[in-house]
Amino acid sequence: MRMRKKANLDTRMERCAGLLISDPEGMRGRWRELFPQARQVRLEIGCGKGRFSAETARQNPDVLYLALERVPDAMIVAMERCQAQGLTNIFFIDGDAAALRSYFAPGEVDLLYINFCDPWPGLKHARRRLTHPQFLVLYRGVLKTGGEIHFKSDNRDLFEWSLFQFPKAGFALSEVTRDLHGAGCQGVMTDYEEKFHLQGVPINRCVGRMEAMDPEPEFVPIPGPDASRRRSGED
Repeated sequence: MRMRKKANLDTRMERCAGLLISDPEGMRGRWRELFPQARQVRLEIGCGKGRFSAETARQNPDVLYLALERVPDAMIVAMERCQAQGLTNIFFIDGDAAALRSYFAPGEVDLLYINFCDPWPGLKHARRRLTHPQFLVLYRGVLKTGGEIHFKSDNRDLFEWSLFQFPKAGFALSEVTRDLHGAGCQGVMTDYEEKFHLQGVPINRCVGRMEAMDPEPEFVPIPGPDASRRRSGED
Protein backbone atom coordinates (compact mmCIF):
# COMPACT_ATOMS: atom_id res chain seq x y z
CA MET A 1 0.00 0.00 0.00
CA ARG A 2 1.38 3.39 -0.96
CA MET A 3 1.05 6.42 1.28
CA ARG A 4 -1.36 9.11 0.22
CA LYS A 5 0.40 12.28 -0.87
CA LYS A 6 0.39 14.79 1.96
CA ALA A 7 -1.45 18.06 1.40
CA ASN A 8 0.70 21.19 1.11
CA LEU A 9 3.85 19.09 1.31
CA ASP A 10 6.22 21.80 0.04
CA THR A 11 4.89 24.38 2.48
CA ARG A 12 5.10 21.98 5.38
CA MET A 13 8.65 21.00 4.46
CA GLU A 14 9.65 24.67 4.43
CA ARG A 15 8.29 25.07 7.96
CA CYS A 16 10.53 22.23 9.12
CA ALA A 17 13.57 23.26 7.07
CA GLY A 18 15.71 23.65 10.19
CA LEU A 19 15.50 19.90 10.81
CA LEU A 20 16.30 18.78 7.26
CA ILE A 21 19.78 17.98 5.98
CA SER A 22 19.42 18.18 2.20
CA ASP A 23 23.16 17.87 1.47
CA PRO A 24 24.38 14.97 3.65
CA GLU A 25 27.57 14.59 1.59
CA GLY A 26 28.58 18.05 2.75
CA MET A 27 28.26 16.93 6.39
CA ARG A 28 30.59 13.94 6.06
CA GLY A 29 32.92 13.95 9.07
CA ARG A 30 31.17 17.01 10.54
CA TRP A 31 27.91 15.66 11.99
CA ARG A 32 28.82 16.43 15.59
CA GLU A 33 28.94 20.12 14.69
CA LEU A 34 25.13 19.99 14.69
CA PHE A 35 25.10 19.08 18.40
CA PRO A 36 28.63 19.42 19.87
CA GLN A 37 27.67 18.18 23.34
CA ALA A 38 26.47 14.81 22.01
CA ARG A 39 27.95 11.77 23.72
CA GLN A 40 26.89 9.59 20.78
CA VAL A 41 25.73 9.81 17.18
CA ARG A 42 22.87 7.43 16.37
CA LEU A 43 21.38 6.80 12.94
CA GLU A 44 18.01 5.30 12.03
CA ILE A 45 17.64 3.90 8.52
CA GLY A 46 14.11 4.51 7.29
CA CYS A 47 12.42 6.47 10.07
CA GLY A 48 8.95 6.48 8.49
CA LYS A 49 6.56 8.74 10.38
CA GLY A 50 9.06 9.19 13.18
CA ARG A 51 7.37 7.93 16.31
CA PHE A 52 10.44 5.91 17.28
CA SER A 53 12.83 8.69 16.25
CA ALA A 54 11.07 11.42 18.19
CA GLU A 55 10.53 9.47 21.38
CA THR A 56 14.03 8.00 21.44
CA ALA A 57 15.52 11.46 20.92
CA ARG A 58 13.32 12.88 23.67
CA GLN A 59 14.44 10.20 26.11
CA ASN A 60 18.14 10.78 25.33
CA PRO A 61 18.70 14.55 25.14
CA ASP A 62 22.50 14.13 25.17
CA VAL A 63 22.56 12.02 21.99
CA LEU A 64 22.55 13.31 18.40
CA TYR A 65 19.93 11.45 16.35
CA LEU A 66 19.96 11.33 12.57
CA ALA A 67 16.94 9.87 10.80
CA LEU A 68 17.28 8.74 7.18
CA GLU A 69 14.13 8.63 5.04
CA ARG A 70 13.58 8.78 1.29
CA VAL A 71 9.76 9.04 1.31
CA PRO A 72 8.93 12.77 1.75
CA ASP A 73 5.30 12.09 2.70
CA ALA A 74 6.49 10.05 5.66
CA MET A 75 9.41 12.27 6.59
CA ILE A 76 7.27 15.40 6.91
CA VAL A 77 5.13 13.68 9.55
CA ALA A 78 8.29 12.72 11.44
CA MET A 79 9.74 16.22 11.26
CA GLU A 80 6.49 17.82 12.40
CA ARG A 81 6.41 15.44 15.36
CA CYS A 82 9.88 16.49 16.43
CA GLN A 83 9.28 20.18 15.80
CA ALA A 84 6.08 20.10 17.89
CA GLN A 85 8.07 18.65 20.79
CA GLY A 86 10.82 21.24 20.47
CA LEU A 87 13.54 18.63 20.02
CA THR A 88 16.97 20.06 19.20
CA ASN A 89 19.01 16.84 19.07
CA ILE A 90 17.50 15.25 15.97
CA PHE A 91 17.89 15.96 12.26
CA PHE A 92 16.57 14.29 9.13
CA ILE A 93 18.44 13.15 6.05
CA ASP A 94 16.75 13.04 2.67
CA GLY A 95 18.84 10.22 1.26
CA ASP A 96 19.37 6.54 0.58
CA ALA A 97 20.90 3.80 2.72
CA ALA A 98 23.03 2.62 -0.20
CA ALA A 99 24.92 5.93 -0.08
CA LEU A 100 25.78 5.95 3.65
CA ARG A 101 29.53 5.89 3.05
CA SER A 102 29.27 9.14 1.13
CA TYR A 103 27.34 10.70 4.03
CA PHE A 104 29.46 9.53 6.97
CA ALA A 105 33.17 9.20 7.66
CA PRO A 106 34.55 5.93 9.09
CA GLY A 107 33.68 5.52 12.77
CA GLU A 108 31.33 8.50 12.82
CA VAL A 109 28.24 6.56 13.93
CA ASP A 110 27.95 4.87 17.34
CA LEU A 111 24.66 3.05 16.89
CA LEU A 112 22.47 2.23 13.92
CA TYR A 113 18.76 1.31 14.02
CA ILE A 114 17.01 -0.83 11.41
CA ASN A 115 13.31 -1.02 12.26
CA PHE A 116 10.88 -3.07 10.17
CA CYS A 117 12.63 -2.84 6.83
CA ASP A 118 11.14 -4.34 3.69
CA PRO A 119 11.69 -8.15 3.87
CA TRP A 120 12.08 -8.48 0.09
CA PRO A 121 10.76 -12.06 -0.09
CA GLY A 122 12.40 -14.50 -2.47
CA LEU A 123 16.07 -15.26 -2.98
CA LYS A 124 16.28 -13.17 -6.15
CA HIS A 125 15.57 -10.06 -4.03
CA ALA A 126 17.86 -10.99 -1.11
CA ARG A 127 20.51 -8.41 -2.02
CA ARG A 128 17.98 -5.63 -1.45
CA ARG A 129 17.51 -6.56 2.21
CA LEU A 130 19.06 -4.08 4.62
CA THR A 131 20.60 -7.00 6.54
CA HIS A 132 22.23 -8.57 3.48
CA PRO A 133 26.01 -8.97 3.98
CA GLN A 134 26.76 -6.28 1.40
CA PHE A 135 24.72 -3.79 3.44
CA LEU A 136 26.29 -4.99 6.69
CA VAL A 137 29.75 -4.42 5.18
CA LEU A 138 28.57 -0.97 4.08
CA TYR A 139 27.62 -0.18 7.71
CA ARG A 140 31.10 -1.22 8.84
CA GLY A 141 32.36 1.80 6.93
CA VAL A 142 30.41 4.27 9.09
CA LEU A 143 30.18 2.54 12.51
CA LYS A 144 32.96 2.72 15.06
CA THR A 145 34.55 -0.54 16.24
CA GLY A 146 32.26 -1.78 19.00
CA GLY A 147 29.35 0.13 17.51
CA GLU A 148 26.00 -1.59 17.35
CA ILE A 149 23.13 -2.33 15.00
CA HIS A 150 19.71 -2.71 16.67
CA PHE A 151 17.43 -4.67 14.38
CA LYS A 152 13.68 -5.24 14.78
CA SER A 153 11.26 -7.04 12.47
CA ASP A 154 7.86 -8.67 12.56
CA ASN A 155 8.90 -10.93 9.67
CA ARG A 156 10.19 -14.20 11.14
CA ASP A 157 11.72 -15.44 7.89
CA LEU A 158 13.71 -12.24 7.43
CA PHE A 159 14.81 -12.28 11.05
CA GLU A 160 16.01 -15.89 11.00
CA TRP A 161 17.84 -15.28 7.73
CA SER A 162 19.42 -12.12 9.15
CA LEU A 163 20.76 -13.96 12.20
CA PHE A 164 23.03 -15.92 9.85
CA GLN A 165 24.18 -12.79 8.00
CA PHE A 166 25.42 -10.67 10.91
CA PRO A 167 28.36 -12.94 11.87
CA LYS A 168 29.45 -13.17 8.22
CA ALA A 169 30.11 -9.42 8.29
CA GLY A 170 31.83 -9.39 11.67
CA PHE A 171 28.89 -8.54 13.94
CA ALA A 172 28.59 -10.48 17.20
CA LEU A 173 24.96 -11.16 18.12
CA SER A 174 23.33 -10.55 21.50
CA GLU A 175 19.90 -9.82 22.98
CA VAL A 176 18.24 -12.13 20.45
CA THR A 177 14.51 -12.48 21.04
CA ARG A 178 11.62 -13.71 18.94
CA ASP A 179 8.96 -12.16 21.16
CA LEU A 180 10.23 -8.79 22.34
CA HIS A 181 6.99 -7.72 24.01
CA GLY A 182 5.90 -11.16 25.24
CA ALA A 183 6.29 -10.19 28.89
CA GLY A 184 5.15 -6.59 28.42
CA CYS A 185 6.10 -3.72 26.15
CA GLN A 186 9.85 -3.15 25.89
CA GLY A 187 11.41 0.09 24.69
CA VAL A 188 10.03 2.60 22.21
CA MET A 189 7.69 1.25 19.52
CA THR A 190 7.22 2.45 15.97
CA ASP A 191 3.66 3.05 14.76
CA TYR A 192 3.96 -0.06 12.64
CA GLU A 193 5.24 -2.09 15.58
CA GLU A 194 2.39 -1.09 17.88
CA LYS A 195 -0.20 -2.03 15.25
CA PHE A 196 1.18 -5.51 14.84
CA HIS A 197 1.81 -6.00 18.55
CA LEU A 198 -1.86 -5.26 19.25
CA GLN A 199 -2.75 -7.88 16.64
CA GLY A 200 -0.68 -10.44 18.53
CA VAL A 201 2.17 -10.60 16.02
CA PRO A 202 5.48 -11.36 17.82
CA ILE A 203 8.25 -8.83 17.32
CA ASN A 204 11.78 -10.09 16.72
CA ARG A 205 14.85 -8.16 17.85
CA CYS A 206 18.60 -8.56 18.06
CA VAL A 207 21.74 -6.49 18.56
CA GLY A 208 24.82 -6.85 16.37
CA ARG A 209 28.10 -5.51 17.78
CA MET A 210 30.78 -4.66 15.23
CA GLU A 211 34.06 -6.43 15.87
CA ALA A 212 37.43 -5.74 14.28
CA MET A 213 38.25 -7.86 11.22
CA ASP A 214 41.67 -8.33 9.62
CA PRO A 215 41.48 -7.90 6.77
CA GLU A 216 38.34 -5.82 6.54
CA PRO A 217 35.80 -7.33 4.13
CA GLU A 218 35.79 -5.78 0.68
CA PHE A 219 33.00 -3.28 0.12
CA VAL A 220 31.21 -3.41 -3.20
CA PRO A 221 29.16 -0.24 -3.89
CA ILE A 222 25.42 -0.87 -3.78
CA PRO A 223 23.17 0.50 -6.50
CA GLY A 224 20.25 2.69 -5.36
CA PRO A 225 17.76 4.07 -4.78
CA ASP A 226 15.46 1.05 -4.61
CA ALA A 227 17.95 -0.80 -2.44
CA SER A 228 16.63 0.90 0.71
CA ARG A 229 12.92 0.86 -0.07
CA ARG A 230 10.72 0.51 2.98
CA ARG A 231 7.13 -0.43 3.54
CA SER A 232 5.33 2.67 2.35
CA GLY A 233 6.94 4.81 5.06
CA GLU A 234 4.43 3.61 7.64
CA ASP A 235 6.77 3.10 10.59
